[in-house]
Amino acid sequence: MYMRYFSRLFSAMAGPKPVVLSGPSGAGKSTLLKKLMKEYDSVFGFSVSHTTRNPRPGEETGKDYHFVTRELMQAGIDNGEFVEYAEFSGNMYGTSKAAVQDVQAKNLICILDIDMQGVRNIKQTDLSPIYISIQPPSMAILEKRLRDRKTESEESLQKRLRAAKVDMEFSKEPGVFDVVIVNDNLDDAYDQLKNTLLEVIKKVKKTTEKTSF
Repeated sequence: MYMRYFSRLFSAMAGPKPVVLSGPSGAGKSTLLKKLMKEYDSVFGFSVSHTTRNPRPGEETGKDYHFVTRELMQAGIDNGEFVEYAEFSGNMYGTSKAAVQDVQAKNLICILDIDMQGVRNIKQTDLSPIYISIQPPSMAILEKRLRDRKTESEESLQKRLRAAKVDMEFSKEPGVFDVVIVNDNLDDAYDQLKNTLLEVIKKVKKTTEKTSF
């Protein structure tokens, strides 16, 4: 049912808005995004970000991230090749214009997975995306999720927890996000994400129809 809705609404839209997914590490953004991309790969396209950090086990360059050197990424930033970029825990992250254009060239709705610094940066551009925040139900649950990953040193984990606290407060600021989804249960959060995107696309379609006359 969702597939028919998405495909029909998407085909009637010209130049659909990108979708920004943001939230702290451990909130479940990546898991929700992978579920969405698996079910609707003909509707949505993932903008692969650049990062200077090392790949985690199972991550692939060009699929999860473009893993690059700091020198190469900084050169791209200096040349104006990035829509947004930020630095966290000694590593750089960013979304290149080419990554967004690659998705749009396939006539897909571009999804960007970025942090709160990236959200602030994009709000200063003319990209005008739909902003969705994915948040954990509590700091305690978030900490458990991060520890269960077993991919962080204690110092790195504490940095992520401090950043998450700021992120959770940021998500409550009026006008920053169109929708905030609390990921307490993965299936419920996924259903909410799908319903949100469906409603947003409907609204954009109506606006497009009105302005076409």
